[in-house]
Amino acid sequence: MENLDAVLKKHKLTKDEYENILNILGREPNMLEIGIFSSMWSEHCSYKSSKKYLNGFPTKAPWVIQGPGENAGVIDVGDGMAAVFKMESHNHPSFIEPYQGAATGVGGILRDVFTMGARPVANMNSLRFGNVTNNDDTSHHQRYLVRGVVAGIGGYGNCMGVPTIGGETFFDESYNGNILVNAFTLGLAKSDEIFYGRAEGIGNPVVYVGSKTGRDGLGGAVMASDSFTEANKSLRPTVQVGDPFAEKLLLEACLELFKTDYIVGIQDMGAAGLTSSSFEMAGRSGSGMIMHLDKVPAREEGMQPFEFMLSESQERMLICAKKGYEDKVVEIFRKWDLNAEIIGEVTATGHMELFWHGEKVADMPVQPVSEQAPIYDRPTKEPAYLASIKNTTINDFAKVENQSAFETLLNSVEVSDKSWIFDQYDSTVQTNTIKAPGSLDASVIRIKENGKALSMSSDCNPRYNYIDPKMGAAAAVAESGRNVAMSGARPLAITDCLNYGNPENPEVMWQFAQGCYGIKEACAKLNTPVVSGNVSLYNETNGVGVFPTPAIVMVGLNDDANKTLPSSFQKEGASVYLIGDTQSDFGGSLYMKELFGKVEGTLAELDYDKELKLWELVIEANKKGYLNAAKDVNVGGVAIALAKMVAKSGKGVTCKFTCNDAKDIFSESFSRALVEVNDEAGFEAMAKTIGLSATKIGTVGGQNFTCNDVSKSVEAIQERYFNRFQEVIEQDI
Repeated sequence: MENLDAVLKKHKLTKDEYENILNILGREPNMLEIGIFSSMWSEHCSYKSSKKYLNGFPTKAPWVIQGPGENAGVIDVGDGMAAVFKMESHNHPSFIEPYQGAATGVGGILRDVFTMGARPVANMNSLRFGNVTNNDDTSHHQRYLVRGVVAGIGGYGNCMGVPTIGGETFFDESYNGNILVNAFTLGLAKSDEIFYGRAEGIGNPVVYVGSKTGRDGLGGAVMASDSFTEANKSLRPTVQVGDPFAEKLLLEACLELFKTDYIVGIQDMGAAGLTSSSFEMAGRSGSGMIMHLDKVPAREEGMQPFEFMLSESQERMLICAKKGYEDKVVEIFRKWDLNAEIIGEVTATGHMELFWHGEKVADMPVQPVSEQAPIYDRPTKEPAYLASIKNTTINDFAKVENQSAFETLLNSVEVSDKSWIFDQYDSTVQTNTIKAPGSLDASVIRIKENGKALSMSSDCNPRYNYIDPKMGAAAAVAESGRNVAMSGARPLAITDCLNYGNPENPEVMWQFAQGCYGIKEACAKLNTPVVSGNVSLYNETNGVGVFPTPAIVMVGLNDDANKTLPSSFQKEGASVYLIGDTQSDFGGSLYMKELFGKVEGTLAELDYDKELKLWELVIEANKKGYLNAAKDVNVGGVAIALAKMVAKSGKGVTCKFTCNDAKDIFSESFSRALVEVNDEAGFEAMAKTIGLSATKIGTVGGQNFTCNDVSKSVEAIQERYFNRFQEVIEQDI
C-alpha cells in the first residue's frame, strides 16, 4: 500500500491495529476495508478506551427489560407498558456547526428510540457552554454557539411533534474550546412489542429505507474520536444535515411496520452509517451478509462504495425482513413517500461481502470487526492539580456579607431561569406534559395508557467532578434521583453520557475511571441500574480538556399521575421544612466560583442511606397528601433553592434556620430538600419513623423573601431570575 503511514494517520489507526487487521483478513486490506475498520474501531463506535471501566455497571433489576447493548434501554412501567430511553452526545459536530450538529443529535437519539418499537414522547438535553458573560471574542463566540444549538434542537424536535420537556444548561470556561450537546429521548411501547437490531435467518432480505445517501457526515465517527486543533476545527463536511420532515415520515412508517409480522430486526444508521448498522446487526446474531452498494439510493452523482458505507446521512434505517415479506415492507415505506430498496440478504458465511455493479469490493469477517475491536488498558495517573486544590476551604477566602453574596449568586447565569432557551421548544405537544421546562427539578409526563406518570431529570455538576471525579459522578446519580423523587416518583434506572477529555492523557483516563467507579457505586447503592448510555472522549482543544462531565438522566415512575408534586410554593401560610443536615460544604460550590473565581476544595462523602431515606420520605409523604411541594437543595444551597421557589410561585417566604456559620445558607451539603407541608403532625411522625431530621424553618406568604440575614422583595427576585439570562445571551443581537 502506498504511503501506509499517511493512510493510517488519516484513518486514526495505529500500527498495532493495522497488524491486527492483517491477521484478521490474512491479507492486505483495500481502502474500503480500511475505512470500515477505521470507523468500527473508532473510539466513538468501539469504546476501546472505556470498555474496561464500563464492564461491571449494575444493569439488572426486576423492572429492566433491556439493558445496554441495544439501541436503547427498556424498563417495565406496568400494565403492559414499557419506557424506552437513551442519551447520546453530539459534541464535536455541534461545536463545528451548531445548528445542524444539535439538530442531528436530536434526530439520532429519536431514531435510537423508535427503532426499538417505541413512539417518542419526551426529549431533554444536557448542554455545556463556555463563558458567555464577558465582552470578548470568546464569549461572543459562545453566545453564537448557544443560539445555534438551541435553534437546532428546537428546529428538529418541534418538527417531529415530540415535546422537549426539560434539561440543563451549564457554563464554565473549561468548555470554551469544546461545548457539550447531549440529547435524550424517551419513548413508550407495549412491553411485549420491543424490536431489536438483529439480522438473522439465511436468505432473509436486507432492506434499506429512508432518505437517500449523500456525502454529508463522511468520517463523522472518526472525527468524533479525535481532539480539536486549530487545523481541524472547521471540518464542516463531517457534520450531517438533518431533515426532520423526512424523519417524521420515517417514524410513522416504522411504527406502522411494527404492527405487522414482516421483519426480524431493524437498526438505525447512526455513527458510521451503513457500516455500523450492517455489521452490528449481523454481529449480534453471528450471521453473514451480502450487500449490493450500487442498489443504495444515492443523493449525489458519482458516489463510490467507500462513500456509501461511511456516509452519515440522516433519516435512514436498515431492516432485516422475513423472506417473502420484503415487498410488503417496501410498500409501507413507499406509501410514506420514502425510499425503500432491497440491497442484500443474510448469509451463513459470517462474512460481510460488499458488491459494486457485480464486482466484490470487500470481504470481511463480521465478528472480529463488530465484536473484537481492541480494548485498551490505558495508563492512569491522578491529576497533578488535585494536590494543590484539595486542601482549600471556604475560610481561606475573604468574608463576604450574606446579602452581597446572595445578590451575586442570584445574578449567575447558572442560577437564572432559562426560558429564553426552552421557550423555543414545544413542550406541550402530545398533551401529556405535567411538569414542563422551568418548573424546577424533574420533568414529568403522563402515561395515558395506564394513568401513571414518568419523571425524568438530567444532572451533573462538572465542578464536583473536577475536584473529585468519583464522588462527583456518584453525586450526579444521586442528584438526578433526588430530583425525580421530589416529583413524587420512584427512581428506577439511568442512562448516561460520559463526556471527558483525551483518553491518551493518563490524567484524563484516571478521571474517567474514577467517574465509572462512582456511577457503579451509586447505582448499586441506590438500586437504579444503568440501562443505556454513551461515552464521548477527546473533548479537548489544543491540549486543554473539558471538566469531567458524566451527565446522568434518571427515569422514575409515579403510580398516580394526579399526585405529581410541584417544586414551587403553592399555598399562603403553609409551613416550610428543611429535610437533612447542613454542614459547611463549599468544595466545588457556586459560592466559591462566583465570589472568588475558584473551583477547589473537597467534596463530602455521599451518605447513600440518608439519600434513600430522603427519597422515601418525600415519595411516601406525597402519597399520604402531607406535601404541597418539594424542591431539592443543591447549587447555591438553601438560600438559592428558596429564591427559585419564590420566583416561580410569586409567593414570598420567611425562613430562619440554625447554621454552624452564617454563610452556610449557601452550603451545598448533599441529601437535602425543602418541602411545603400541609399536615405537620403527619409529616413529622413519618420523618421520625424513617429516621431523618426534618426541621420547620419558615412559612410561605407575603411579598418578601427572607432567609436568615438575607432579604429581597419577591418582585426584585423575579426580575433578576427571569431576565438575567436573556440580557446576557442577546447582547450581540
